[in-house]
Amino acid sequence: MDFNEAHLIIKHSPKIYKLARELAATDIIDPSLYDIYDVKRGLRDRNGKGVLCGLTEVSEVTSWENVDGVRTPIPGILCYRGYNVKDLVKHCILEDRFGFEETAFLLLFGRLPTKKDFEEFNEMLADFRVLPRNFVRDVIMKSTSKDMMNMVARCVLTLYSYDPDPDNTSISNVLRQSLQLIAQLPMIAAYSHRVYKYYNTNDGSMYIHKPIPEYSTAQNLLHILRKDNKFTDLEAKVLDISLILHAEHGGGNASTFTTHLATSTGTDSYSSTVASLGSLKGPKHGGANLKVCEMFDNIKENLKDWSKESVTAYVKKLLNKQAFDRSGLVYGMGHAVYTVSDPRAEVLKLYAGKLAVEKGREKEFEFYNTVAEVAGELIAEQKHLLKPVSPNVDFYSGFVYSMLNLPRSLNTPLFAISRIAGWSAHRMEELANSGKIIRPAYQCVQDRREYIPFEKR
Repeated sequence: MDFNEAHLIIKHSPKIYKLARELAATDIIDPSLYDIYDVKRGLRDRNGKGVLCGLTEVSEVTSWENVDGVRTPIPGILCYRGYNVKDLVKHCILEDRFGFEETAFLLLFGRLPTKKDFEEFNEMLADFRVLPRNFVRDVIMKSTSKDMMNMVARCVLTLYSYDPDPDNTSISNVLRQSLQLIAQLPMIAAYSHRVYKYYNTNDGSMYIHKPIPEYSTAQNLLHILRKDNKFTDLEAKVLDISLILHAEHGGGNASTFTTHLATSTGTDSYSSTVASLGSLKGPKHGGANLKVCEMFDNIKENLKDWSKESVTAYVKKLLNKQAFDRSGLVYGMGHAVYTVSDPRAEVLKLYAGKLAVEKGREKEFEFYNTVAEVAGELIAEQKHLLKPVSPNVDFYSGFVYSMLNLPRSLNTPLFAISRIAGWSAHRMEELANSGKIIRPAYQCVQDRREYIPFEKR
C-alpha cells in the first residue's frame, strides 16, 4: 500500500464506520419471517439436512440409513464414483504407490484407470505441471501476498490470458483445462509461498525448483517446498493420503455448489475455479483447519500439562465462551453432514499416528486424541446427545501438515490443490447435462416506499 492509498483510507474511515453501523442495523431481518415464509436458512431443513437441489454421480456422503422405517445415524461413508474412499487409500498402501492421481482419474472419468490409462494420465499431468513461460517471473514474483489463497486465485485468473481457447466450454476443451489446473495448482501454491517468504521474511534464499516428471503430486510438492529437496517415503505417502481424502465431498458443500452455480452461467473454467476458491477460503469451509491450529496454539499456551484433567477443565472454558475466541466452539469437532464419525478423520488419524512416530511427536498426537475424547463427551453432554461428538478431518489435517513442516499459509491451498479434481468433475457433469442456470429465489420482505425528492429529505 502506498502513501496515497493509506491517506485515503485514513481520511474516509470515520465516514465509512458511521455508514457501516447504519447499514448493519438496516440489514437485520426479523428471524420469525424465515418460519412465516418457510425459508430454509443455509439451504438446510430444521434437522440440518441439506435441501436437495441437484443430482450427481461424482460422489456420495452417507451418515444415515433406514432401519425399520427409522432414520438411524451410522458411521460416515464417503464414496467417489461408488468406491469407498477407505478402499482407495487401503489399496494404495497395500500396493505401495501414490493414489491422488488415480483418484483424480476416477473422479473425472467415472472409472478406475487401467495401467495404460494411469501411465498416460500421469504423463499428461507431468507435461502440464510446467507453468507457461516466464509465468513465475511475470505473475507470481510481481506482486506477492501474505494470503496464499488470494495469490492462487489471482494466478488462476491470469492463466486465462495464456489459454489459446479460454471461453470454449466444450467437454474436450474443459477437460484439457481441468487437467492443466489439476497439474498447475500445486506449482502455483508452492512457488507463491517461496516467493512471498523470500521478499517478506528474513529467509534470504530464493529457490524455484522445477517439478520432476516421475514424481507424484505429493512428491513434487515436498520437492519444491524444501530447500534440500529431501523427504521420506512416509511423508510423501501421508500427504498423498490427505490429498485423496480432500479431493471430493459431494455436490452440496459450499465450494462445489459454487462450481455448479458458476458453471451453469456458461462462464469459463478459470472464472469458475476462482469463484470456488473464494468459497473454499472461508473459515467455515476450507479455512476451518486454520481455526483448529489457532485453537490448539491457545490450549498449549494455557495448559501447564496435557493431562486429561487439565484438558477437561480448559475444554469446559472453551464451551462456556471463557477461552480462545469465546465462540463456545471446539473447532474440528462435529460435522454438518456426518453423525457418528467422519471417515476422512478416521483415516487421517491413523496415518497421523504413524507420522508422529517418525517425527518423535507421539505425545502431541496423544494430546490431540485426549482433546478429541474430552470435547466429544462434553459437547454431547451439553447438547443432550446419546453419543459423543467425533472429530472431523480438519481436526487432524493441520497437525499432519505441521509434522510435514508445511507452512500454515498453505493449509487451505492444499485443500484447493486436492479439491480441484472434484470441482473439475462436477463442472463437466454440469456441462454434460446442459442444466438450466441455477437461480434460487429470495423473498423480499421490505415494504414498498414512495420516492422522496432531495429538497424534502
